[in-house]
Amino acid sequence: MSLLWPSLSESGLQAKAVESDAVVKPVSGLGSLATTSSSPSTPEDGTDSNRILVVGGEGNYLHIADGRKILDACGGAAVACLGHGVKEVSDAIMSQVATISYVPWGFLDTQSRRDLSKWLSESSDGHFQKAWITSSGSEAMEGAIKLAHEYFVWTGEPQRVNFIAREESYHGITLGALSMGGHLVRRGPFESLLLPGVYRIPACNAYRQKLPEETDEEFISRKVEELEQAFIEAGPDTVAAFVAEPVVGAAAGCVPSFPGYFKAMKAVCDKHGALLILDEVMCGMGRTGTLHAWEQEGVTPDIQAIGKGLGGGYLPASAILASGKIVQAMEAKNATFTHGHTYMDHPVVCAAALRVQQIIQRDNLLGSIRSQGQYLEKLLRDRLLSHPNVGDVRGRGLFWGIEFVQDKVTKKPFDPELQLARRIHETALSDPYNMAVYYGQGCAGHAKGDHVMIMPAYNVTREVIDIIVDKFAAVVDDVFGKLENDTNLRN
Repeated sequence: MSLLWPSLSESGLQAKAVESDAVVKPVSGLGSLATTSSSPSTPEDGTDSNRILVVGGEGNYLHIADGRKILDACGGAAVACLGHGVKEVSDAIMSQVATISYVPWGFLDTQSRRDLSKWLSESSDGHFQKAWITSSGSEAMEGAIKLAHEYFVWTGEPQRVNFIAREESYHGITLGALSMGGHLVRRGPFESLLLPGVYRIPACNAYRQKLPEETDEEFISRKVEELEQAFIEAGPDTVAAFVAEPVVGAAAGCVPSFPGYFKAMKAVCDKHGALLILDEVMCGMGRTGTLHAWEQEGVTPDIQAIGKGLGGGYLPASAILASGKIVQAMEAKNATFTHGHTYMDHPVVCAAALRVQQIIQRDNLLGSIRSQGQYLEKLLRDRLLSHPNVGDVRGRGLFWGIEFVQDKVTKKPFDPELQLARRIHETALSDPYNMAVYYGQGCAGHAKGDHVMIMPAYNVTREVIDIIVDKFAAVVDDVFGKLENDTNLRN
């Protein structure tokens, strides 16, 4: 069965390839898929020459209008967790559309919303007692921030308006979420608009922060002291929450927390009466090998944001999850969360997300993520760590980042103007490699440091993993081969 758009048959694709003569062109922007067409862009036809036209998708592959098939090794931004073209999910969407496509969440409800909320609660053994279904990670984080403050309004501490967050982090692009994040490039144009009252501490990046002579216990103690000092600076009774990603995604390239880190951070929060907000928009819903990434940390958050892997890209799906502690405070005041969007708790979004999660559960994909993730880790380490410019290979499950450095001993990053990670991404996307990987800058701090992320679908096979690593290793050799005489490379 063809999964291509009806107006673009296989024969049509071949004709389109001849007519468009599309070629890959370097562009700025994180994780973009770029082409230049021989025909100029016009407002009338909606053409954007900085984006490749995708006309279909099946499994691990995207079908491109120029006739190519792109191996999707990243699922966009770790979104397409089941791959493309899963009929069960599209059937669930159509069934819900036929039943009821929209109701206003404020005074009407649907069974799909109730079913998804129940499933999310059960997924945490009842820890989460309420879910608000939203449509992007930014929305979910924006709501999580507001919920944390309103919790303290309900409990009689409305002065808790400050937050503590981390450098080299990213929590969304709306103003509140952007204020929490430490992604300098994305914050830059909007600094004057961002919220005050966000106190920042260093991230937990053992590769770049742990001293050679430092024991594990000493490293964690240093992290504890950083958080303690932030509480003191802000005023302990003014802090609403500490905000963090269990495994840092786009801002740092799949950096996992150090063992014991979150237990220690949670203890500091509890000591000062603050909440713990975990942003699992990118690393959650199975991506790291457990449904919730915090299951590997020995802590439970008071509030959590999820997204990307929740709906697998079939519809825009995210959620704000509230623990029993938050819900009980709300109910004790007979209050409601002062928050809402027109499309919150959307019935079709809920139906799509629930079916994605049911497939993950039914097919034991969490087990597959762990086993295939170990295989991917081994191949990446075996093939790349001997490269003179690969500084680190890190991650969990099917969430892996590769950091590139000028010098493996000093860990000196490349000049950001070289845009090394973007070059790797664009080379991978072009012939003969035809593979999509995600890229970013900033993992070394101060907008420096190049990383590339590999995040395949949860049902990826060993054979496809072999292809991904083979292609990626060849891409790395290709890019560095072309740069070996570039003065930016060694200086």
